[in-house]
Amino acid sequence: MLQSTMYSLVPSPLYERKYERFSIGQAGTLMSVRPALGGVSIRACKMIDISRGGASFSVTTTIGLSQHYYLHIVGTRFRIGCAEVYRKGERIGVQFIKTIDEAFLHEIVRHEFFTGQEKKTYSNPASASRRPASVNWGFVE
Repeated sequence: MLQSTMYSLVPSPLYERKYERFSIGQAGTLMSVRPALGGVSIRACKMIDISRGGASFSVTTTIGLSQHYYLHIVGTRFRIGCAEVYRKGERIGVQFIKTIDEAFLHEIVRHEFFTGQEKKTYSNPASASRRPASVNWGFVE
């Protein structure tokens, strides 16, 4: 008999995923071609999470959205081809047609990290206008 615990028999989505997922909150756009090449449809979305093989995001409405489209994440320079996997209300999950490069994924995550840090709230409006005290780092002026 194998030496295992009861936890090894419980399926876990964490171990079943092929790629690691990263939570992001960046804005994006979806670009799809209308039937019979009748034009291009563009709509906004908000990213929820992303991995090398897919992503999930939310849109205001899914009416008229095709099953295949291009995803452009604001702040990046590429469009990613997507095939839809599921729709649950306004949340959509997609699989990328071609897995994205690991360096590009880290660029997206880093961009979210640096841009997401500016949400500061101040309880006292007078303290928001104060500048921090100057710090002497040992340099001679």
